[in-house]
Amino acid sequence: MWAGGLRLLFAVLAVLGAAVAVWAAFAVPVVLPLPRARQTVLDLARRLVDPAFLAPTSALAAATAALSAGVGFLPVSGRAAGLGAVATGAVVSVLAACAAVVQLRAGRALDRGRLTTRAGITGGLLVAAAGMGCAMVPGLTGLLKGAALIGAGTGLITPLGFAALAASTPAERLGQPMGAAELGRELGDAGGPLLVATVASLAGLPQGYAVLGVILALGPVFAGVRRRLTAG
Repeated sequence: MWAGGLRLLFAVLAVLGAAVAVWAAFAVPVVLPLPRARQTVLDLARRLVDPAFLAPTSALAAATAALSAGVGFLPVSGRAAGLGAVATGAVVSVLAACAAVVQLRAGRALDRGRLTTRAGITGGLLVAAAGMGCAMVPGLTGLLKGAALIGAGTGLITPLGFAALAASTPAERLGQPMGAAELGRELGDAGGPLLVATVASLAGLPQGYAVLGVILALGPVFAGVRRRLTAG
């Protein structure tokens, strides 16, 4: 954008998207459906309200809400602090890079048994909440810390959330919960920025970050209370 404007930026992104689509058409293998027993709508509804589905899906939605709010509003905070397009773009790049790196490490740690889905998702929600708190601090330092923590939190939650769904679902039914979970992520993608924007219009952008951060932090609290009630 700094070199050629938004038109060039969108053109480059379109070319990259087309290149990835062509690559995927040849590189992604065909996955044949597995034999499965007949299922009723009631069976599907029962599976979708199961806590084994709702908990990781809610975490995935919360992670996507934090990610989209960070991508959408951290540049706004940077602009309000007097930062230019390069600096605000770098903030978003830090968020994306941290998310990518942590996702890879989280998945590897889960495969090696060094991390559980519960601990990872709980930690991810708390880290993302801390990132929202850092984003409230004016200036480049606060934005960079916020971006790094939001990215790390979402990077923890994403692979572990889908792994938890896969572990609780029969192999022949994986498509249903994964598709429904993706719908939950899309709701978070839309709801996160909408929540922050609504609060920001009433009280200011830092307060918008604070409200979303509190919601993220309450997730592990509710999960812990529910486990205790179930155990009791």
